[in-house]
Amino acid sequence: MASSPARRAPGGPVLQDTVTEAIGTALFEELAAVGYGRLTVEAVAKRAGAGKAAVYRRWPSKQAMVIDLVTRVATTTADAPDTGTLRGDVLEFLSAGAKALAHPLMSRIVPDLLAEGSRNPEVAAILLEQVGGTRRKKAAAILYRAIERGEIPADTDIELGLDFLAGPLYWRVGILRDPMDTERLQRLTDKVVAAIAAAPISDGEVASRA
Repeated sequence: MASSPARRAPGGPVLQDTVTEAIGTALFEELAAVGYGRLTVEAVAKRAGAGKAAVYRRWPSKQAMVIDLVTRVATTTADAPDTGTLRGDVLEFLSAGAKALAHPLMSRIVPDLLAEGSRNPEVAAILLEQVGGTRRKKAAAILYRAIERGEIPADTDIELGLDFLAGPLYWRVGILRDPMDTERLQRLTDKVVAAIAAAPISDGEVASRA
């Protein structure tokens, strides 16, 4: 089998893609097994069948390695293809998210990183910006497309809509560990779309219901 082509980092050494991929796989396996706090560059390198130098040629620290690789995976699963309808876009987004959260490795890594964030403000801030911020920007495209199609009002609360897209799914799959089958994903999609498209209740209506 032909080896993967080598590539050179800007101003740095030639990096073999096969080694980079092996380190990435090892990082997720090790992170799921021991958690961020006990994770070491040495253990990742050993699991990957590489030397520590190979890791440090790619990332300057454990934190940089984890943030970079987790961000790549987390933001890829937020890609939302344009299906032509709000419901179709939401279903695609939720389906990808449910699959990612239910993955044997990610189902252990995500809660661990959230817990680490509560102890380590620097990690929390970086994850919020690079993972959370990027995912929300990608998801926002779903709502802006729906506005352009006339499916939802132009003054739709985008930030609240993004909370609807992420919150219920994470609660069900990430916290309760309850897998989403096709039927439940369809039902969740309908509820999320209805919530996003719902007109806000005026102060007068709130008072009349009190």
